[in-house]
Amino acid sequence: MAIRSVVQVGDEVLRQKCFPVEVFDEKLWALLDDMKDTVKKEEGAGLAAPQVGILRRAVVVDVEEGYFEFVNPEIIAQSGEQNGWEGCLSVRGKQGVVSRPMKVTLRYYDRQGEKHILKAKGFFARAICHELDHLDGVLYIDRATQLQKCE
Repeated sequence: MAIRSVVQVGDEVLRQKCFPVEVFDEKLWALLDDMKDTVKKEEGAGLAAPQVGILRRAVVVDVEEGYFEFVNPEIIAQSGEQNGWEGCLSVRGKQGVVSRPMKVTLRYYDRQGEKHILKAKGFFARAICHELDHLDGVLYIDRATQLQKCE
């Protein structure tokens, strides 16, 4: 396990669409372990593989509900709306107001390749949507209605 460098806005890897994970092996497990260590060190709510320079559909989310790993995640249902401030480990020094669904249903695989369905609401749903956007090359600043500098 290791701490990886977080790619910053301006690096083209953040604007590329990620490839599906096809092999669920030790290499994937090491990536997920490193992402967990990195998001904890950075005190973030989540981290997507392209944020550490890897174009694969894998994200980790670390919120009040717990720590989660999502491989090849896909939102299959959503409802409601919430507006709130977001920041990003790849966009240092800024935050913005973004509209997200209040509830999402997510289909994903775990690190062993087993399929799961998960329902999330509130901030958990927001974090999932934010991280899944990264897998398609979208940053929260693309969706923000307001942006401001922060410390």
